[in-house]
Amino acid sequence: MDLSLATNFIISVGAYITSVRIIPTFREKLIKSNLIGHDLCKKDKTKVPESLGVVTACVFLVAMFFFIPVPFSFFLNGKDDFSQEEFVELIVALLSICCMILLGFADDVLDLRWRHKVLLPTIATLPLLMVYYVNYNSTTILVPKFARSFLGLTVDIGVLYYVYMGMLAVFCTNAINILAGINGLEVGQAIIIAASIIVFNFTELILGNQVKAHRFSLYLISPFLATSLALWKYNKYPAKIFVGDTFCYFAGMTFAVVGILGHFSKTLLLFFIPQIINFLYSVPQLFHFIPCPRHRLPQYDSKTDLLHTSTTTFQKDKIGRFGFLFVTLFRKLKFISWTEKPDGTVITNNFTLINLVLVIFGPVHESIVTHMLLGIQVASTLIAFIIRYPLASYFYNK
Repeated sequence: MDLSLATNFIISVGAYITSVRIIPTFREKLIKSNLIGHDLCKKDKTKVPESLGVVTACVFLVAMFFFIPVPFSFFLNGKDDFSQEEFVELIVALLSICCMILLGFADDVLDLRWRHKVLLPTIATLPLLMVYYVNYNSTTILVPKFARSFLGLTVDIGVLYYVYMGMLAVFCTNAINILAGINGLEVGQAIIIAASIIVFNFTELILGNQVKAHRFSLYLISPFLATSLALWKYNKYPAKIFVGDTFCYFAGMTFAVVGILGHFSKTLLLFFIPQIINFLYSVPQLFHFIPCPRHRLPQYDSKTDLLHTSTTTFQKDKIGRFGFLFVTLFRKLKFISWTEKPDGTVITNNFTLINLVLVIFGPVHESIVTHMLLGIQVASTLIAFIIRYPLASYFYNK
């Protein structure tokens, strides 16, 4: 391990310790400021302070500011080792992350509409894409072996590659946010994704592949993991704090930044398999083919202390063609519960991965649901590494 990575690790440990110590202080401050929510999956509907993700996000930024002189100092590394391109990349990466922290906190306080949640990440990604254009501007993709007789070894997709990276940032910043709502789930999945990225980065460093890019990724993802572990300490069941949309957007943009500037954006998506499944499963409600309530949290039964699927109600003849196609497919796969009344009223569960787990396994305790979903995240990581190495080698090796 070189000096920069060793120093980054030490700073990350300091960020964890700092976060663990200051979260309780800010917890009390937010309660006094009445920035609180109710834990709807508890018998007593406990008041819990919101948006504590902003605290660890700020600790992350401070840690990165302390770290900046280490890899980019003339005095520590010498003029020959100083890279202006990497320095600009790091500054722009932090700029994009700062923008998403601001958006997340604004969403927690002002309750922004969905169109803002799609538009603002796109804008926040523009500096990132400009740096990628100036430093690399590589838009060539490797063609799988089975298609090379038609397309050749590589294909330059031009501006479509930038569209893809912009959409990646929007997806990452919202994917964690829509797979959320029970204690520890948002932070837990982010921790597993961050740990997966770190394992991937070190694997690539050992193999000697794109060393600078993966080292750059570690500079950002290690402090992120450290502060997230501190946040999870207070957010796991039973939650003493809520992380808010601030953390979801902060986490998503951090992942997008390391994926884009670390040159592994396609591999990054493999670590988001549960989030992709959740998005695809949610499409009928996200695009309003099926009525979508404001909150799709599981329904809590105070008598049994178990979570049940939350439901939505609508008239069967009003769901439209696309809605009918989706519900027909999901019913055949037994992915949804479905009850029809004589008057044509339909009651079905909300289309989220959390509810899908409850449809399959039945009512279970909140902590067990969280562990099930995090187990799915871990299993998906193992699948991702199998796809990335053995299978990818089979399809792409010359």
